[in-house]
Amino acid sequence: MTEDRKTREKRLSIRSWRRGTREMDMLLGPFSDARLATLDDATLDLYEVMLSENDQDLYQWVSGQAPAPDTFSNLLDQVRAFAEDTHTIRKS
Repeated sequence: MTEDRKTREKRLSIRSWRRGTREMDMLLGPFSDARLATLDDATLDLYEVMLSENDQDLYQWVSGQAPAPDTFSNLLDQVRAFAEDTHTIRKS
């Protein structure tokens, strides 16, 4: 049985809000609420893969403390830009 798009977005939103660290909850939760519906299928697939990454690594990538893997760089740029626009993190 395959999951419809709305169900998948809801599942990924829950995973975004319940990361395990408050910092990542506050970065990925609002991003998922605002942007998951606008992502194309390939980017949504990549977002789901990214959610399986370690929170400490994700936070360093989003905050610019460590370089992001090329695979995630465009997606993380979107997350970072959203966080900066919504003042979740400061611009570097």
